Amino acid sequence: MRALLRLGAVFPALAGLAACGAPAPDPAPPPAPAVKPAAAHPRLTADDARKIGADELGRIPVLMYHRLSANPKSVYERTPADFAAELERLAAEHYVPVTVADLTAGRLDLPAGAHPVVLTFDDGDPSVFTLTPQGHPMPGSAIGILFEVAARHPGFRPVASLYVNQRPFGDPDGARTLSWLHQHGFEIGNHTLEHTNLRTVSAAAVQDAIRAEASLIQKAVPGYTPTTLALPYGTHPRQDGLAQHGDGYSYTGVLLVGAGPAPSPYSRRFDPGSIPRIRSQSTGKDADYGSAHWLDELASPSGHRYTSDGDPTVVSYPRSDAALAPSYPKMSLAY
Repeated sequence: MRALLRLGAVFPALAGLAACGAPAPDPAPPPAPAVKPAAAHPRLTADDARKIGADELGRIPVLMYHRLSANPKSVYERTPADFAAELERLAAEHYVPVTVADLTAGRLDLPAGAHPVVLTFDDGDPSVFTLTPQGHPMPGSAIGILFEVAARHPGFRPVASLYVNQRPFGDPDGARTLSWLHQHGFEIGNHTLEHTNLRTVSAAAVQDAIRAEASLIQKAVPGYTPTTLALPYGTHPRQDGLAQHGDGYSYTGVLLVGAGPAPSPYSRRFDPGSIPRIRSQSTGKDADYGSAHWLDELASPSGHRYTSDGDPTVVSYPRSDAALAPSYPKMSLAY
């Protein structure tokens, strides 16, 4: 509890940095854990999958965050303490963070019995990520808190997908912040340069908005190309499919704004062009669409939550859920 109370002091602390002299060196965050090559797995049997309770056609929470604030004024803001508590809950319930790029590629190599969760952050707000003068995540920022929780729970990977516009995280060209994120295993995604409502503009303007932000990201991180996009306001262009594929770009996944868990990428129901998300929220108006409600629902006996079998070469699922996508037939293990 004492640690959570300290989180609320982050914003006064930011002002103090400007008023004082050079700050004392702050501790470096733990490095993002390297993804180890998968060890050779013994042949998984249907009985093994049943004992684990594996359901790799189950639903996956893709959580949506925007800003942290000591005094939230909208449902798109969470306090640092609430955000930390939600991460602690995810870790305690054996969730393992993956990126949207991992999700769309079906790259879900998790321990047996674990559940994937995708942490997404829209708009590039400085409360989500800021670097200290020493080049470390600002304590009390969302990414700083993520590293703190991951240090307490080694199986909880400090990775996320961040969808940015111009001046990401208050960084004029994004070079300092986006490079750091890329080097530490985070995904950087496209959210259009000016947060354009793609439903209201011409097809040419849709493509310009998407290409302009991709260009900013590529200049900030040479050699990196964003592979997924979050729709501003959750609205598709009038021309079907134009957000995902257009002149000069092609994305493996496109994120909506709401309002429920995503199907497994191995399921026939998975649509990479319209991936639903869940707003991080526990109380207040429309809380039934928020993360606390859906995490409760997924944890229930009827929640149909994705549970890993521990073997990335096999997709295990109860036979009654037989709706495997046709691209994965050789990996199927129904029980």
